[in-house]
Amino acid sequence: MRLMIASDIHGSAHYCRQLLKAYEQEKPDKLVLLGDILYHGPRNDLPQEYAPKQVIEMLNPMAEHLLCVRGNCDTEVDQMVLDFPVLSDYAVIFDGQHTLYLTHGHVYDAQKPIKGCKGGVMLGGHTHVPTVVEADGFVYVNPGSVSIPKENSPHSYMTWEDGVFVWKDLAGNEYKRYGL
Repeated sequence: MRLMIASDIHGSAHYCRQLLKAYEQEKPDKLVLLGDILYHGPRNDLPQEYAPKQVIEMLNPMAEHLLCVRGNCDTEVDQMVLDFPVLSDYAVIFDGQHTLYLTHGHVYDAQKPIKGCKGGVMLGGHTHVPTVVEADGFVYVNPGSVSIPKENSPHSYMTWEDGVFVWKDLAGNEYKRYGL
């Protein structure tokens, strides 16, 4: 199973277009979005080309290719305009060998994990910082942010295949790798 994993688009049409261009090049089985899809949130500046309606128009046709969880900026109003589920606090994927627990990071994170995730990998966004934490019995992995990266990290996403995470900037250039 090949996944492309991203978080924190925050309504940026500019960076959503770049993400979807990378998606076309990566050709994953699914695009996993770890929340904060449309709204920028009160603590963030407006991202470049903030246009949530355009992000909706780009993502809705891809509904069957998306797997999403709710971020702290995602609400019932967002679900009314999106053609794919976005309101679950977490989801679980088993690829035949590894169990991946998907969450945004505002409810569950490396310090407060999803119950039962021991032996697996928990994916979360929220901090906008690409991270790997080998925690007590599980690994916590963050892809960084598509539109509002923090701590001098690039606008980014990551891929998952055969137990290996690869972080890439939106142009597809690899800058970090972690294998289980």
